[in-house]
Amino acid sequence: MQDSQEIIFDFTKNVNINQWRTVDDVVMGGRSQGNFKLNKDGFGEFYGNVSLENNGGFSSLRFRFEKKEVINYNFVVLKIKGDAKNYQFRIKDNVYNRHSFIYNLETTGEWQTIKVPLSEMYPAFRGRKLQIPNFSSTTIEEVAFLIGNKKEQNFKLEIDFIKLQ
Repeated sequence: MQDSQEIIFDFTKNVNINQWRTVDDVVMGGRSQGNFKLNKDGFGEFYGNVSLENNGGFSSLRFRFEKKEVINYNFVVLKIKGDAKNYQFRIKDNVYNRHSFIYNLETTGEWQTIKVPLSEMYPAFRGRKLQIPNFSSTTIEEVAFLIGNKKEQNFKLEIDFIKLQ
């Protein structure tokens, strides 16, 4: 398989990030604020503040793309640099589903390459695990990062690449 078939997103200094969207708890009345930019080093940078005001408590970054076949892959590989806080990596096999499939990430403050086993991604909606099977679809069409650790905190997560393996 060629590398080009594996890449979901590879950040470089000239890449277009217009398809990436932040979605915060303001959709439910909260006060968190997430931002996204391409930083000077050419990495995606998701940063901001999580607030618990007005029953808030999360910020997310989402990227939708044309449906990708994942039947020949077992992992999503992330190269990220967090701030020693916990994040969720999320995927959707169908953007119209309300639930996502989730994998919890513990960042160290250093660059990490994390292999996320697709079969270990569990279904959840609004923070509640659902009683349906773990991810077993043949396609994905959205990836996302979410921070929501039930506390007020500033955050910064840098992303180098997201690919299938």
